[in-house]
Amino acid sequence: MKRSALCRMTGWLVLSTLLLAGADWPRFLGPKGDGISEAKGLPTTWSAASGVVWKTELPGPGASSPITTGDKVLVTAYSGYAVDPDNLGKPENLQRHVLCLERASGKVLWQKTVKASLPEQSFGGFLALHGYASSTPATDGKAVYAFFGRSGVYAFSLAGDELWHADVGSGTHNWGSAASPILAGDLVIVNASVESGALVALNKATGKQAWRVGGSTRSWSTPALVDLPGGKQELVVSVQDKVLGLAPATGKELWTCDGVKDYVCPAVAVHGDVVYVTAGRKPHTVAVRAGGQGDVTKSHTVWTSDLGSKVPTPLVTNGLLYWVEQTGKVACLSAADGSPVYQERLKLPGSGDKVYASLVLADGKLYAVTRQGGTLVLAVGKEFKELARNDLGDKSIFNATPAISNGQLLLRSNRCLYCIGK
Repeated sequence: MKRSALCRMTGWLVLSTLLLAGADWPRFLGPKGDGISEAKGLPTTWSAASGVVWKTELPGPGASSPITTGDKVLVTAYSGYAVDPDNLGKPENLQRHVLCLERASGKVLWQKTVKASLPEQSFGGFLALHGYASSTPATDGKAVYAFFGRSGVYAFSLAGDELWHADVGSGTHNWGSAASPILAGDLVIVNASVESGALVALNKATGKQAWRVGGSTRSWSTPALVDLPGGKQELVVSVQDKVLGLAPATGKELWTCDGVKDYVCPAVAVHGDVVYVTAGRKPHTVAVRAGGQGDVTKSHTVWTSDLGSKVPTPLVTNGLLYWVEQTGKVACLSAADGSPVYQERLKLPGSGDKVYASLVLADGKLYAVTRQGGTLVLAVGKEFKELARNDLGDKSIFNATPAISNGQLLLRSNRCLYCIGK
């Protein structure tokens, strides 16, 4: 091979590696909503004294994940009410924040504050476990879109200018609001089950409603987009009793399938043309093939299982389906037929719910954030193996699913946002 050709090939390989390592993480669970990053070289171990590239104090708590676009990190939080469980304050002081940070240093570039639309749900019960900023924002690299329950959806430019505000319903629930917005073409799509019992699509440029589909009952689940052969795309959402396949541009119902016959929190997981939905106090998981028409319960259901996750979203890789349920039990199932591969209970501190964050995968490792027991690194494969358990010395709660960017992890607690890596 000639030297010039070898140099060009080497250059492309280096560039490709850099692009993969620096890929944006623009929404909940990353670019494809599957929790998987192609980045290499992510750390296995770290501590407060080693491996922290930067640490930025946040204006208040939140269970939302950080997202990234280019040289910026975006995250939400809340303050003014229920920050200190022993001194709640007044609900009328509740406000949400959208922050933009410099990706390289963690420096806050701008912060926007949104007053809550009252009456908001009172603090307590399950709402107290995750608070008032639980929906992860989404970005298209031009603007950031944040969902704050009955306070609505806000769009800000990446310079921090408010572009629009849209109301998607005034309902509240004693479990709070949690579904994250996703972007499809020129639409922002929000599961406003709590607020109006509907799936709502808003125009990205104006915030005007493009379509609304009712029937979203008892669902805190983030929808998913499924890419099918021929360039066709479907929007899939999991609600109580059923799974719906819709046309993203119009909201037209394409198919329906029997789902979890209880409330639904985990997002829809996708691998190829199969979607996986799970939830329920009596755990249940359904795998269904997208692309059907009408009621596809009998024709497109791939398998069902009485194992399931009540809060965290499953992750699919190498023919295996993983999750860490809220009680701290790791489950691994065959993605092909739902048969159990292993179950392992983690030793975690605290009582009650121990895990709300979903798994993410990079560099052949699964990262599992727990509420009070640190971040666990687990091996991918058919045998359970805990590779490391990492503690940052932050005694506040870690509810947020991590983001992966530039070969680094972004971890968020109720106090701080951390950048972990080289």
